[in-house]
Order: sequence, then C-alpha cells, then structure tokens
Amino acid sequence: MVLKFIKKMFFPSMTVVGILGNMSVSVNYMFSWWGSPEKKLIHVILIHLAFTNIILLLAKRLPKTKGAFGLRNFLDDIGCKTIVYLERVARGLSICTSSLLTVVQAIIISPRASGWRKLRPKSAWHILPFFSFFWVLNASISVNLIHSTTNTRLNVSQLRGDESNCYFMLPSQKIKWIFLPLMVLRDAVFQGAMGGASGYMVFLLYKHHLHVLYLQNSKLLYRTPPELRAAQSVLLLMLCFVFFYWTDCAFSFFLSFSLEEYSLMVNIHEFLTLGYAIFSPFVLIHRDELLTGFWHVHLGKLRKCLSFTCSISIGRRLSVLQYYG
Repeated sequence: MVLKFIKKMFFPSMTVVGILGNMSVSVNYMFSWWGSPEKKLIHVILIHLAFTNIILLLAKRLPKTKGAFGLRNFLDDIGCKTIVYLERVARGLSICTSSLLTVVQAIIISPRASGWRKLRPKSAWHILPFFSFFWVLNASISVNLIHSTTNTRLNVSQLRGDESNCYFMLPSQKIKWIFLPLMVLRDAVFQGAMGGASGYMVFLLYKHHLHVLYLQNSKLLYRTPPELRAAQSVLLLMLCFVFFYWTDCAFSFFLSFSLEEYSLMVNIHEFLTLGYAIFSPFVLIHRDELLTGFWHVHLGKLRKCLSFTCSISIGRRLSVLQYYG
C-alpha cells in the first residue's frame, strides 16, 4: 500500500520536475540565442535535446495519469498509437541528439591545425539538416508501432500492456527481424560516434590539464576557455546518458527473460527509462553559468516577493488586531 502510494506521488512529481527543468533550459537558450551577438551552435542542439526530453516525458507518463487519478478510458485506439509512437521516436531522437552534441563539441575544441577543425559548423543552418534526418530516421524505424499498438485487449496471450491500457500486439517474426536490426544499428552507430568523440575530448582535456600544470609551475595565470568548460559539461552529460541507458538495457534484459513480474524491478526500470530526460537539464543548470545566473536571479526575486507578501500579511493582521483590540 505504501509502495503504491509512493509510486503514484513519485513518478508524477519527478515528471513535472523534469518537464520544468527542460522548459527552463530550452527557454533560456532560446533567449540567449536571439539576444546574444555571439551565436553558440551548442545551444541549438541543447534546445532540441530539451524539446525531445519534454516529448518523451509527456508521452511516457501521460497515459499513466489515468491510473494515478482514477480516470477511465483515457485514450482511444488512435491516442494509444500516437502516444506510444511519439515515445519511441523521442527515445531515438534523444540518442541521436546526444551523439550530435558530443561530436560537435569535440570538433569545436579540436586544435586549429587539426583536420577536424574543417568540419566545424559555421551556422545553425548546418545543424538543422541533421535534426531533419534524425526525425525521418526515427519516425521510419518506429512506424511498426502504429500497427502493433491498441487500446483493446483482444487476446491476453498475444498482448502486453500496463496500467495505461495501451497494449502491444506481439509482432510477427518477419516484422521483428526488419525493425529490430535497424534499431540496434542506429544505437550502435550513434553511441559509437558518441564514445569516440568523448574519448577525443578526454584526450584534449588531459593535454589542457598538463598545460595548466606547466603554467602554474611557471607562476603564470591561465583561465580555462569557455569551450573547454562546455566540453566538461558535455562529458558529464554523456556520463549521465551512458549510466541511464545501459542500466535501463540491463533491467530490460532481465525483465524480458524473467518468468515472474517483480513490482519493484518494474518501477526501477521505469525510473531509469525517464532518468536521463529528468536529470540532464539539471546537469546543464549546475554547470552552465548562464542557467545558474538565471536561477539565482529569479530565486532572489521569488524570495523578495514572498518576504514582501509576508510583511504585508503580517501588517494587515497587526492592524486588524489593533482595531479589535
């Protein structure tokens, strides 16, 4: 009973926190992009990543609000197909966008004499075609879910579902062996690119660390360039992605071959599925001076507003007490 209550409160609250965090990141980077004379291409990719995370959180949790709030017939057949399809597309977009973020950041911090420097995007127009390709790719790979998803339980032995009342019809072997290899190939290619770019950035940051030690021994001052600080943030973000992705895969593998359904394991698996989308914006907020300054300013305004409201309320109560006293 307690576990069920915690689940009903925990997942919706974490989803709201994740959506607010991603909205904060996207809105701040949009204002920074339009208002700053120096356009940072990384901000465009982070805006797309935050937008993808919002779609994933809404698509994953929206059908399950029925169970949390006691609603019935929340989604019809078309609604189920749309929600499940968007969830799968958003998950693939998250992988592709995270990989693009790592590769572009590695190119940005590469030395001027390096051949990778020639691949550096000059403007956002060089980034937008990648987004279009990602959407087409993931929409094509996930198209089989439109046929395989329903909100009507026809045959228990042929369907898999959860409390959202959206069910999966087990695909035929032919369809399974068409789309499954494409998904595996997509994950392998983009995570391979992510791993290679991350390793290259670690190498460059290590060389920079040795350079800083040399300057400190020479009693010279040196300030870390913004590009290298951004690279450190991207690496931390990729560590967050790798942790949640591979832990999620391990739990999925265990649950798919388990004969018994462990409630605790299912809940942990669901949390891991949403973990990257929830925590990635707060990694950026913690590391990025722009986002940190925004939160400090607005939290300060909120404190002043609350203190002003409290002082008015206390003043009114004192005046009432004096009037009746």
